[in-house]
Amino acid sequence: MKKLLFWLAASALVMLLLPWLAVTLLKGVNGMAACLVLFFALNPLYALLAGAWAGLDAKKLWSVPLLTALFFLAGTWLFFDMGEPAFILYASVYLLLGAAAMLLPRFIRKKR
Repeated sequence: MKKLLFWLAASALVMLLLPWLAVTLLKGVNGMAACLVLFFALNPLYALLAGAWAGLDAKKLWSVPLLTALFFLAGTWLFFDMGEPAFILYASVYLLLGAAAMLLPRFIRKKR
């Protein structure tokens, strides 16, 4: 349970707090650059990391990639544009990355 709570807090931090900070603190071109870094670099890396870590205990942490994608969707809809369908595509990609990364520990264990 502690692992799940840790990943919920981390996902909330990365997927909710960072977009809010980008929108609130950075204006104009700087805010757009920060959002591009978030959407194309930081968020996919976090989705991969969270999925790979969840794959170590998939029975208990199977929901981590799903919750990560949902937090992203909630954060972008709250701070950017409510109901924007492009963010559903991003959330779907993050979900797929996290789910695929959950398989990594299984493949590594089979190789040993």
